[in-house]
Amino acid sequence: MARTARDVMQTYLIKVNPETPLLEVHRLFVDEEINGAPVVDETGRLLGVVSAVDLLRAVEEEHDAASAGSNYFQDFLELSGPDWHQGSQNFQDRLGERTVADAMTRGGITVAPGTPIPEVAATLRKHRIHRVFVVDGEQLCGIISTFDLVALLEKA
Repeated sequence: MARTARDVMQTYLIKVNPETPLLEVHRLFVDEEINGAPVVDETGRLLGVVSAVDLLRAVEEEHDAASAGSNYFQDFLELSGPDWHQGSQNFQDRLGERTVADAMTRGGITVAPGTPIPEVAATLRKHRIHRVFVVDGEQLCGIISTFDLVALLEKA
C-alpha cells in the first residue's frame, strides 16, 4: 500500500493568526526552532504562511522606510557618512506595530490527506518550497516538510 500525506504529515502544528505581532512570531520561531508557521483564522481555516524570509523582508521594508529621509548635504560634506542612529527609534516603533497580516504569504500550497507521497514531493520541488500544508476541505490538518520526506528515505 502506497503512503499518503495522511501517513506522513505532522499533526502537532504551531499556528499563528493574522493579528500576531511580528516580534512575537520571531520569538516563537527562535523558541520552537522553526522557520515558518501556518496562518489560520479563528475557525482553523488556512489563510497563508509566515516564514523567516517574510520576517526578514518586513524588517528590510521598515528599515528602508525609516531611513528614507533626505541626506542630500551629507554627500557633499568631507568625512560625512550616514547617521545610523537617525530614525532608529522610529524604526523599532514601526516594526513593533507590524503583524503577521502585513508580512505573510497569502494562500499556500496544499495537498489533500490522500495525496500519494511522490506527488507531495513533486509539489514541493515544482514550487521550490520546504513545506506543504495538508488540508481537508478548508481545514488545516497537518504539514509535511522536506525533513519529513528525508526521514522516509532514511527508513527505506
